Amino acid sequence: MNYKNLILILVLSGSFSQEDLQVIDGVAAIIEDQVILKSDLAQMINMTAIQNRIDPRTNPEAFIQLQNSVVQSMIDQKIMLEMAELDSIVVDEKEVNQSLDQQVQMLIAQAGGEKQAEESLGQSIKDFRREFWFDMRDRMISERYQQQLLNAVSVTRSDVKDFYKTYKDSLPVLPLRAKVRHLQIAILPSQEAKQETFDFLVTLKNKLKNGASFADLAKEHSIDPGSKTNGGELGWVSRGSFVKNFETTAFTLGVGTVSDPVETEFGFHIIETLEKKGDKIRVRHILMSPTITKDDNERAFNFSNSIKDSIKTLIEFKAFVKKHTSDQSTKEIGGDLGWIDPTNYTVPEVGQAIKYIDISSCSPPINSSVGFHLLWVEGLKKGGRPNLVDHWPDVESMALNKKKMDWYKDWIVTAREKFYIQITTN
Repeated sequence: MNYKNLILILVLSGSFSQEDLQVIDGVAAIIEDQVILKSDLAQMINMTAIQNRIDPRTNPEAFIQLQNSVVQSMIDQKIMLEMAELDSIVVDEKEVNQSLDQQVQMLIAQAGGEKQAEESLGQSIKDFRREFWFDMRDRMISERYQQQLLNAVSVTRSDVKDFYKTYKDSLPVLPLRAKVRHLQIAILPSQEAKQETFDFLVTLKNKLKNGASFADLAKEHSIDPGSKTNGGELGWVSRGSFVKNFETTAFTLGVGTVSDPVETEFGFHIIETLEKKGDKIRVRHILMSPTITKDDNERAFNFSNSIKDSIKTLIEFKAFVKKHTSDQSTKEIGGDLGWIDPTNYTVPEVGQAIKYIDISSCSPPINSSVGFHLLWVEGLKKGGRPNLVDHWPDVESMALNKKKMDWYKDWIVTAREKFYIQITTN
């Protein structure tokens, strides 16, 4: 690694202050009459390094490779933007804000917290949001244009067969998959347990009125693992991110006001809204859940079993799902979970039970951490090395993706020839 590249790593990894960066800032690349600044390149590289967990201090060679890759990607994006402008591709402000919110939350999660993310970025999250907004908009426009181009690419049966003939020995082994529906019965606490939790949260609210620390009470009593260590803080969140009862309360509370206990599917909360900005709020809460007893488990199991005995057909299964399931995300689609990999499903008990269930019949109640499930397996797809008889859709999808990748590589090479490009980072 030469001296020049080492200096570049130090600049791009945030080892200098923002003030220093402004002094040494320059042009990283030129595309026609547009430029990519070294500060913008540094920001993009730092963000990508966080996402890929590449530390320039311990892995400088990987960081240099990342730099080169990001430079080319930013150049291609500028080219795509020029082409997209001709086709009048636009994204609205709300879409950009939503995508930026997701990007920021992902960066914070991957860095291990907001403070760590700011250290890796070399700037505050607030400054990053302000500076990166236009980059996010440009990225979305170029991605939308790219998708529009790729949507025109298709494969014929002959293409799929040729692809399979060429790559069959290197295609990934496919897992067995099952087309599954479920009816979920939540294990509900008794009214006595719910009242006890409600009353305890009222006592916590009274302690807050008398000067107790919300953060201390959250750390001591809240069962939300994602926020209790932060004193119950959930950070800045956009409208539509919370479950209904929580969100209605949080957005209607006066700033600095603590709510009465609010019930959601997660338990009971007391909520304090700290700040409001349009459709975003900064909020904290204390979550407690009523105690589930052996009797509660038995009641849910017996109810699940009685439903199971009443289901003989898929039509009946869908009807009971609409009437009784606690899974709101699948309620209106007959409990449809789609094609799942039983060995890698998010609810392990569901995946483990599939091999014991007859196709086109209702299973006995399956116990999991979220309640009891009645399962209906509609079909199975064989796993193993792909072949054109059992796995045509999968091979077709692989062939299409390969053709799209090849088409785009050829397209961007041709497009680059139409533009003046100069890279000045080295």
